[in-house]
Amino acid sequence: MPEGSPPPFTLSAPLDGTSPFILASPHSGRHIPLACVAHFRLPLPALRRIEDAHVDALVAPAAAAIGAPLIAATHARTIIDLNRHEREYDPAMVEGPMPHPPMQTERIGRGYGLVPKLAGTAHPIHAGRMPAAELVQRIENLHRPWHRALAAGLAAARARHGAALLVDCHSMPPLDLPHRADLVIGDRHGQSASPAITAMLASLFRAAGLKVVLNSPYAGGHISAAHGAPPAGVHALQLEFCRRLYMSSDTLEPHDGFARLQELIASVLKEVRLDGGQAQAAE
Repeated sequence: MPEGSPPPFTLSAPLDGTSPFILASPHSGRHIPLACVAHFRLPLPALRRIEDAHVDALVAPAAAAIGAPLIAATHARTIIDLNRHEREYDPAMVEGPMPHPPMQTERIGRGYGLVPKLAGTAHPIHAGRMPAAELVQRIENLHRPWHRALAAGLAAARARHGAALLVDCHSMPPLDLPHRADLVIGDRHGQSASPAITAMLASLFRAAGLKVVLNSPYAGGHISAAHGAPPAGVHALQLEFCRRLYMSSDTLEPHDGFARLQELIASVLKEVRLDGGQAQAAE
């Protein structure tokens, strides 16, 4: 990345396995290199619509309360989406050959691949195609370091505690569902985390007053798929908190619910223990 860019992520504590938990916020980064701005068709405020605004700050007290590291992206999702496979790019957005062929996924078709194409329906982000060398640089400098750090941190936690849990934190717009959803917990239908752990988190959040839905419409993205390995004792859950709980959809600024949700998340995670790869509520 350009000289003067921040590192790919920040850490609240070392990923050394001290805690069996790791919290992640891959979509709350704000940094956009100045050289990229000239290639956008949209003003910068419009690009914030695809980020998970304030999620890093939302879950930071929970990480501190349970003594777990929080890994938070520094660069905006507009630059690269860490919750996508590095081959999950749209070839129509790239000028020149890439080292590896693209994956064809439904998310690319919707405009939300490794480099998002849209910021909301029918709002193209980019004025032209991106040089392949630029995308390769973003993968090498931002995407791979994030996933290497997560993998190493989870391995350290698993080695020390016998199990590890990644809590991958996101935000979502209000869902048009028959019943209101305050939180969607995704475990890739049991593939990225033990159903017992998912059930425990869902039960605790429901007891705290949230309306919780499992796996629909968000079952978990690349982070959960890449790092969750329940048979090996490594579990990954994706948590999608409804934005109306903590911020204004118009201004994207936190409202009075922000502190309440911070406290709720911290109180719930303080109740979770991992024992032999299964979740138990603290006594």
